[in-house]
Amino acid sequence: MKVRQDSHGTVSGAASSEPSARPITSPPAMSNQLRPFILEPGAGISVRNPVGGQLVFKLRRDESNGAMTVFETVVAPNEGPPLHFHQVQDEWLYVLEGEMRFRLMDDVVPAPAASFVFIPRGVAHAWQNIGREAAVLIAMMAPSGLEQFFERYAELTEQAGNLDTFRALAPDAGMTVIGPPLAQSHPRHVTTSA
Repeated sequence: MKVRQDSHGTVSGAASSEPSARPITSPPAMSNQLRPFILEPGAGISVRNPVGGQLVFKLRRDESNGAMTVFETVVAPNEGPPLHFHQVQDEWLYVLEGEMRFRLMDDVVPAPAASFVFIPRGVAHAWQNIGREAAVLIAMMAPSGLEQFFERYAELTEQAGNLDTFRALAPDAGMTVIGPPLAQSHPRHVTTSA
């Protein structure tokens, strides 16, 4: 459900039984001044994530004057994006739940819950949920600009992990795909007891 504020701080698009944005009362602002707001748990604009699960935008380009995009994303087990880099955005990721691993250039590092990752623009990276359950990440990108990538991906494919669609949309979002996902480039060998 879309939840938006008008220039007076009035929230639209929220049903009373669903989480919503709550504007903070403040003096009248000039039209280009940012307005503070609080999102209740689960609130935001949702799209299907390219790596399985939901992606919920918490702060978008129009709410930050292009400064930043923030989203919460659910990552299905064993899933993650292909190795890529951003030409314009710096990226911050915080693991809320689950067991992840990150590739930063040539290093692959485990990242359990409460791990924080900073990825400057131009640095090749990928990540993967290596747990048995879905993982949850908070991602922050500055400046903003990736919203349309995720929205277009969700429109064009019903399937998570469609690398052809990811690669096709990446250039318009300022991303360059340079390799496969971690599950392919660095497979984990799981031993089973007999």
